[in-house]
Amino acid sequence: MSVGDFSQKTLEMDSFHTRFSAWTPFNNKSLNRQLFQERVALISHWFDLWTNKQRQEFLFTILLRCSKSQLRFVQSWFAERKQVARVDFSTVLPRSISLYIFSFLNPKDLCAAAQVSWPWKFLTEQDCLWMPKCTRFGWFLPYAPAQNEYGAWKSHYIACVSTLDWLTPREAAAVYGTLNEPKAEDEELQERQREKCLRKRIWEKVAFRNKVLLQLRPPWVSGTHRSSSLKATCQPWLSRMGGDGEGLHEAWEKQLALASVQALPKRSNVSGIHSYPSLSKESQSGPWKGDDTPPYALEPCIVLISSRVPAYEMVVESVKAAVIAVVYEHAGLTLESLLCLIEKALCGRKAQSMGIFSDGDSREINLLQGYKIGIKNLLCPEVRDFWEKLGSCVATEEEGGHVDCFAPLGASEAGLEVLSRLSQLTGTCFTAPTGIATGSYQHILSDWLGPQRDRSPPSIYFNESKMQTWSSFTELLEDALKSVRKELSPLFRDLRKHIAGRLIGQFMVDTLSMVNILNSQEMAQALADGLIELSKEDSDKPLEFLSHFLLKKCKKSQDFEGNVSLTECDPKETVDQLSKKRCITEDNSQDAKSSLHRSDEHVQALVQLERKLQRGSAEKRARVVGELLQSERRYVQLLGIVKDVYARPLRAALSSHRAILSAANVQIIFSDILQILSLNRQFLDNLRDRLEEWSPAQCVGDIVIRFGSQLNAYTNFFNNYPVVLKTIEKCKEMIPAFRAFLKRHDKTTATKMLSLPELLLYPSQRFEEYVHLLYALRLHTPAGHVDRGDLNAAIDQIKNYKDYIDQMKERVKMKEQLQDIQRLVWGCPTLSEVNRYLIRIQDVAQLHCYNEEINFSLRVYEHICDLSLLLLNDVLLIAHRDTSHTPFERTTKTTRRFTASLLLPRLLVEDIPDSKYVKNAFILHGPTREWICATEVEDEKFAWLSVLHNTIRSSMEK
Repeated sequence: MSVGDFSQKTLEMDSFHTRFSAWTPFNNKSLNRQLFQERVALISHWFDLWTNKQRQEFLFTILLRCSKSQLRFVQSWFAERKQVARVDFSTVLPRSISLYIFSFLNPKDLCAAAQVSWPWKFLTEQDCLWMPKCTRFGWFLPYAPAQNEYGAWKSHYIACVSTLDWLTPREAAAVYGTLNEPKAEDEELQERQREKCLRKRIWEKVAFRNKVLLQLRPPWVSGTHRSSSLKATCQPWLSRMGGDGEGLHEAWEKQLALASVQALPKRSNVSGIHSYPSLSKESQSGPWKGDDTPPYALEPCIVLISSRVPAYEMVVESVKAAVIAVVYEHAGLTLESLLCLIEKALCGRKAQSMGIFSDGDSREINLLQGYKIGIKNLLCPEVRDFWEKLGSCVATEEEGGHVDCFAPLGASEAGLEVLSRLSQLTGTCFTAPTGIATGSYQHILSDWLGPQRDRSPPSIYFNESKMQTWSSFTELLEDALKSVRKELSPLFRDLRKHIAGRLIGQFMVDTLSMVNILNSQEMAQALADGLIELSKEDSDKPLEFLSHFLLKKCKKSQDFEGNVSLTECDPKETVDQLSKKRCITEDNSQDAKSSLHRSDEHVQALVQLERKLQRGSAEKRARVVGELLQSERRYVQLLGIVKDVYARPLRAALSSHRAILSAANVQIIFSDILQILSLNRQFLDNLRDRLEEWSPAQCVGDIVIRFGSQLNAYTNFFNNYPVVLKTIEKCKEMIPAFRAFLKRHDKTTATKMLSLPELLLYPSQRFEEYVHLLYALRLHTPAGHVDRGDLNAAIDQIKNYKDYIDQMKERVKMKEQLQDIQRLVWGCPTLSEVNRYLIRIQDVAQLHCYNEEINFSLRVYEHICDLSLLLLNDVLLIAHRDTSHTPFERTTKTTRRFTASLLLPRLLVEDIPDSKYVKNAFILHGPTREWICATEVEDEKFAWLSVLHNTIRSSMEK
């Protein structure tokens, strides 16, 4: 065999070489293809002969042997050539998604979709689709649908629409007639074109509004509540914006926050849909009308007591049993929430009288934090609306109703103007005390404005002896109650504010026996005066001398009270007495000139009355100047104690080389206060000299102006005041000799039971007394008096300086509050910023909802932990709150851990309506997460949402 034949034979054998089968050539492609086609035809012939079950088994076997790429090929082939049969989405998708899709349809399209099939009819008639469309127009069901009833809101919508009169102006004119003259064809054509353009413009606006609403919130949410997916829907779009979009991002966040705030409930019906109207003047005093009014619907007396009043627990304890006491927090409330507390306390009744016992001065009422009611803001819409609604809760002036403000508004012209405007605004008589008592609250026991009544306003609401005790020892009681509150407040945490206040006040009264102290005070003073006189006299019989002195003093006091009661008279009574005298004279006159005599007597009576009124005004002016002199003398004496008891011994020890303090520390502590003492001694001398030559024409304003121009010493003192206190504390801690020195002199009879820091506190309090006295002096100074202009200038000067002191006090208070928060909350970030302050702390329960896709009324929540919400004026702090119990003790220990902080412009608030599963709940939406919270009672929720609403709105306006 040749080589060529061998190679040819090898090639033929390779062409017939097979793989996995003896019948399939491996290298010969043509034969391989031919044989593959023959086998495919054979298998196809067998496939045609098989039954359906055999074919399915064959396909199942083949598909199991296919790889992923082969299966994807089959899938793509079917997608291109064989269309899948159309499926009804409502039978495949979850019901919530199907309802979401149907919610985009208008009522007409929903009715058309209901005719497609039974599943569509069932879905399109659900109440969650038709209720928002009804409530949008104010159409509410007159009954509550049953649990298995559906289609009620759709039927109600159709019934309401069928009663509407859908007519164009032209159709209305054709049906009801018109007063216009007939128009020509051209005018009619133009009018039709205008109507067409108007309809087109309206349709475009409606379409644009629907588009905006579609972007802002899902359509199934009603107009009252904001869905939790609102922020999540808008946030991705906003987060993608950069560069110039940052400003738009911030604007959108503010718009969303304001929209969520405006959606919150506005009145005490927090979790409901409707808010009840406030009582009007013409309404009855309660829900009972006619003669069958029950005894408990009688008009009560109510008194509002602010927590800012010093030792307010003592005031609450002195409230009479028949009077309703409403104790409210000065900080963390709004006018709306305060009005809600009042209406809830009255239970729909009108009050015969209302007392407002809050902090204030002779010009304004410090009713709430941020709401100082004065002439400037009295006509603001929010303040005016509050007083109008408050007046509707009190009986009218014709019915004997009145409102008693315990701030001394009757002691200044500005206060009288405030009372006058409030009376005009509410139609109710407003009264206030006219006296000024420097250094105490005894002005409430002075004369009051308004008509004479059987009882004075304080005796209507309070026990007089207890109120006199409180007004005499206010500052001392407040210092004592600080420690009492700290110990007893944890025990009374679950009680209402007025009950806890009454308990603490009763504890103080029983412990200190304040009534006995007050009754013994005058006796002790009389005994002290008698002993002083006895020491001056060398009497052989001291007991007889002392008894004679006490009897003489008692008689003088009785004569003085009798004289005071005789001199007190009303101008109306004087006119009545003069008219009676005139009538008697007319009866006894028998001559022909009786008419002339009667006229002369009438003129003479009027002249005497005018002189008496002028003389009374001059006496009151002299009394105010006397009070200014006496209070200045007491003030200088207190400052003299600092010099005589503290500064002089320390300087003497320094000069005798037995120094207790260094010269630098003595200079830091006492230099400014001694300059103030020198300045006020000069002011006191000027007042004393002017009062010695006092007459109705004398002036005081020039002296006050001269004093006000030399207040640099006070400015230095207030600027260095924190340094002075720190120096005293540091020296007391590090120098034992100074600590022993203070222990010997603090709170002794020489210092009038006061310590050095307490004595240094009086300069900051004195300017408030200056302002009160100057306003009272201007009130009793006639308009044409020479001193009138100087008094106006002096008031402006001293008041501006008092405002400066108040600002310094407020800054220090805000700084202390922020420091307390950082100590209270573990892990709290630094809060020290300018003009940042605490508004309210609210304890809530955090809830968790398992299914947020269903309606609010069907959601079930679980309590997972406790939170504390700390609201500042620009940020909201959220802290986790833990409560631990100490063994064998009733009290608990509360710790707070920082969780998150939210800027108010980026905070969204959503109200959750009450249901059988949850009460008093709301949602706080942050940029990244949300908190479902619930308060313990409804009042707390309303007060919290109200103050949060005002704070967010204020932060937006900055």
